[in-house]
Amino acid sequence: MPDTLHLVCPHCQAVNRVPGDRLAAGPKCGKCHGALLEPNPLPMGGAAFAKLIGRGDLPVLVDFWAPWCGPCKMMAPAFEQAARQLHPRVMLAKVNTEDERGLAAQFGIQSIPTMVLFKGGREFDRVSGAMPAPGIVDWVRSRL
Repeated sequence: MPDTLHLVCPHCQAVNRVPGDRLAAGPKCGKCHGALLEPNPLPMGGAAFAKLIGRGDLPVLVDFWAPWCGPCKMMAPAFEQAARQLHPRVMLAKVNTEDERGLAAQFGIQSIPTMVLFKGGREFDRVSGAMPAPGIVDWVRSRL
């Protein structure tokens, strides 16, 4: 883990510098004072999504889903559980493909749910289909 990490605030999108050994201490945003790392998936879209992926140093696992999708609904609790297990070393986000059709098209999402792991500002790996929490956690950890 690097000495200092750049974390994008999920509330105001300010980029914050945080010592790597302080991730578990609940760092707060210097601008809005909101929590920088949440132990639950963050709904994301548009400019906030681009900044989170492009400027943050932590890996980000994104669940591309839709409200009408049965497997997406079934996987939602598992994704939340995985977020708690991967916190604070990996951020988890959710993108509603109905609201964010441009993002879904940009990343070639053809089936849902699809989870995409971003690292270093780029797509690192992806997997489609619903998974249980242990499967999600094991898949992410095997890629990092």
